Amino acid sequence: MKEYAKGFYKSITWQRTREAYASSKRYLCERCLSKGIQRYGDTVHHKTFITPYNIDDPNITLNWDNLMLLCRDCHAAIHRGKKRYKVDGEGRVKIYD
Repeated sequence: MKEYAKGFYKSITWQRTREAYASSKRYLCERCLSKGIQRYGDTVHHKTFITPYNIDDPNITLNWDNLMLLCRDCHAAIHRGKKRYKVDGEGRVKIYD
């Protein structure tokens, strides 16, 4: 967990949101379920990744439309290969995960 996100992920607000969302999905991985597979989902994933720039935006962090319940394998597959940085016009690397 990134330093800037620790307070958010440890907050009661996130813990309650995460639990309510997972419960609403019957604790089943949404990605597996779309393939007809019933598998326990243990990670509430943000479709739009949380960054230092949007960590305080509840439309990103707490909006159920931006959440997806995933199993560990599906969560890892989504993050595998994702760029977590960008290079600005002057060649500086900016990490945004």
